[in-house]
Amino acid sequence: MFGKVDPWTTKHLKKAESAADFLKMMASAPRLLLMCLVLEEERCVSDLAEQTGMRMPTVSQQLALLRAQGLVTTRREGTTIYYRLASEPVKDIMGMLYKHFCAGTDLPVGKRLEAVDAD
Repeated sequence: MFGKVDPWTTKHLKKAESAADFLKMMASAPRLLLMCLVLEEERCVSDLAEQTGMRMPTVSQQLALLRAQGLVTTRREGTTIYYRLASEPVKDIMGMLYKHFCAGTDLPVGKRLEAVDAD
């Protein structure tokens, strides 16, 4: 794809690919919603399903994808499994997204794009 590259570029290309994989996982409204909710506090599938209106199998499937990618981790208490964000980098990114989209008002993306087009 890039031809011959130096070691620095190879190292950073792998990091860029990792970031792209992360962003692909985030490119889903249901997954983002679930991640915002587990950012606030550790939660189980039934709580997440109730809070989001999603069916429990759908919540479980989305959480399984997030867990497979290392974005969420679990803790078992008896028969209940609780989910939370898995790492500080994920918490940092989700915290920024939460601040701008979940806790506050939506960013005026459409207006911003219109302003750029006018320039």
